[in-house]
Parts: sequence; C-alpha cells; structure tokens
Amino acid sequence: MSQPKWRSDRLSRLGSSIFAEVAAWKLEAASTGLDIIDLGIGSPDRPPSPAVRQALSEAALRTDMYAYPATKSGLPFRQSAAAWMKHRFGVELDPASEIVTLLGSQDGLAHLAMSLCDPGDMALLPDPGYPIYAASLALAGVESVLMPLREENGYMPDLDGIGDEVWDRASFVLVNYPNNPISAVADLAFFERLLDKARRHQVLVVHDLAYSEMGFDGCEPPSILQIPGAAEYAVEFHSLSKSFNMAGCRIGFLAGNREAVGALRELKANIDYGVFDPVQEAGIAALAEAMAAAPDAPKAGKLYERRRDVFLEALRSEGWEVAAPKATMFVWAPLPKMEWSLDEPWSSRLISQEMLKATGVVVVPGEAFGSMGEGYVRIALVENEERLKEAAGRIGSFIRGNK
Repeated sequence: MSQPKWRSDRLSRLGSSIFAEVAAWKLEAASTGLDIIDLGIGSPDRPPSPAVRQALSEAALRTDMYAYPATKSGLPFRQSAAAWMKHRFGVELDPASEIVTLLGSQDGLAHLAMSLCDPGDMALLPDPGYPIYAASLALAGVESVLMPLREENGYMPDLDGIGDEVWDRASFVLVNYPNNPISAVADLAFFERLLDKARRHQVLVVHDLAYSEMGFDGCEPPSILQIPGAAEYAVEFHSLSKSFNMAGCRIGFLAGNREAVGALRELKANIDYGVFDPVQEAGIAALAEAMAAAPDAPKAGKLYERRRDVFLEALRSEGWEVAAPKATMFVWAPLPKMEWSLDEPWSSRLISQEMLKATGVVVVPGEAFGSMGEGYVRIALVENEERLKEAAGRIGSFIRGNK
C-alpha cells in the first residue's frame, strides 16, 4: 500500500521558501553565540503612537467587543479610511461600496485573484515583486506574465513592450510604488499611462500602496485614484502596518472600483469574520491622528530617511557603494564585488548566508522576489541608528575579508 499524500501540489508553486531558510540560518547563527542584527523582515521596531495604543486597550476592555466583527457593520473604520483618503489624496470614496476592510493588505493580496479570476485566466506581475503576488495567482490557478523591472528603466515596467495579445488576455495588472523590494517610486504620469493601457484593453489595475507615508527627501507618493475616473479601472491596497507601526494588528483596506472591491468582500465573507473590533478602533485612532497632524508633521518616512542616511554613509565608508532609496524601509543593494575561494560563484543566496554566518547580520537574498532580483540583497532599516552603523561595520569586515 502506498503512503497517502496529504500535501497539495499547489504548495510547491507558492514561490521561494527563502524566508523560511533565512529564519533557519538565523537560528543556527544565534546558536553559535553570534549577536544577531536582523535586517531581514520589514517589521517596524517602533510601537504605534500612545493614542493608538490607548484606543486599542480601551476597546479591548469593553464587554461588547467580543462578538464576531461581521455581526456589526464595520462601517466606522471604512468611513475613517474614506476620510483619510480624502485628506491625504483628495480622493472621494463611498465607504459602503468602494472600501473593504482587510486583515492587513497581504490578506487582500492573497485572495484577490480568487475573487477576480477563474482558473486559466492571466495576470501581469512585476519581477522583482513581493512574494504574495505570485503565490496568490498559484493558489487561484491563474497564469502569471512577469514584467521585468530593470535599473536602466528606473525600475518601471515597459508597458509598450508588452504585446497587445497579452494585454487583451490579462484580467489585471499589479504594480507597487513605492516598491518592495526595490524602493523605486512612480509619479502620476506613469499611472496615467498605465490607466490608458487598462482602458484600451479592459484590464483592472491593482496598485499596492503599502508605503504611501514613507517617502524620502520631500517625496509624497501619489495614489492612482487621484487621477479623475481612475476608480473605473483601478483598485488600491493600503496598509496601516508600516506607516503607523501596526504590523502585528493586521489591518488594512482595499479601495476603488466597486465591482472588484465587492468581489473581494464577498469572498472574504466566506473565509473569515473580519478584523477584531478593538483593532478597528485602533485603526480609526491612527487615521484620525494623521488627519489632525500639522501639514509639516513628520511621517513614518522621516525616521527611515534618517536611518537610510546613517546606514548608507557607514556602508560607503566600508567600501560598499549603494544607491539611496527614495522611499520605504528598505535598501536594495547590488552585491559587492568580492572574491570567493569555492567553485560556486557568488549569488544573492550564498552571500546572504555566508555574511550571516560570519557577522550575524541578516539580509534577504534578492532571488526571494523573483529571477530579476538575483544580484541584489534587500536590507530592512528596522534597527536603530547605532545598530545600523554596527551592522555596516560588520558587513565591511566581511567584504574586506573576501577581497
């Protein structure tokens, strides 16, 4: 009798397991006594503001907060999200039909293809791209066509280089600016060109705007929904995880085209009962605080801008020249030029593993984000400035030791 198979084949199509591998490398390095500086996962190292924590704690103590969230309307958070979109981007949205609350934007990204597409359909994805983009298509049985993001093109997809036959087959095209992992930014002119393609080929544009409040050097990342009529062909994901230090709370939303928003809401109604009400109260407090702040009040991006400057200056002093990112909490760094005594050539995976074993500094290999990510590593600015300088010094010693 053969051994029964209790594992879906689709799990093998979810993409790189490198994040799990990096976690295992980290545990092994820590077991040797190394002091670990974890610049891998992009989880904020700061807590939410006192007002947000107060709102969460007060709501959690209320006796009426422990029913299924779906038994209530959930409208107050969506109304707050609509008000914030108006305040931040000048975008008018109907909170009842054009916004759906999510357990973080990754929740929505993971389920969007299931709600929009049928098996055998096709969608356009960026390469490199956040791993859930491709994984969500694999789960839904949807074919992916990758759009290479190359440095010489400013990490923008070549929209005209995609044939009309591909555009005509696509159900949706997904873009992400400011970008994870590359940290590139896009302007409204790019989104206007993209929407023009979408209208001509009847394709939905999906924009992941998780890093809207994390622009550097005066950059204010725009929303695609700012473009008049955009909601006819576009939806946009927003997250409170990074911009409001609420990653563990799991709250975000999708806004825009009401048919697409409604499809995701309908699917989600069959999967979970929504976001815990005290977390929604905390989200309301976070958005209200942002709207009440002075126009020149620093956003989350100001912290990471300072860290970027400190870290890159330290890296340069160690001999590793890396271009300064324009947004997000990440540095996208080309592999330094190094010698290696083994037969195996340097790769993003190998250098990440060997650097961790030698220095205790955790970074993520670029290959985790797609084939176009090979030759790079992603470094998250999720430690304080002194620890970042310490990390740069250790990395510099590793580079010099392999030259």
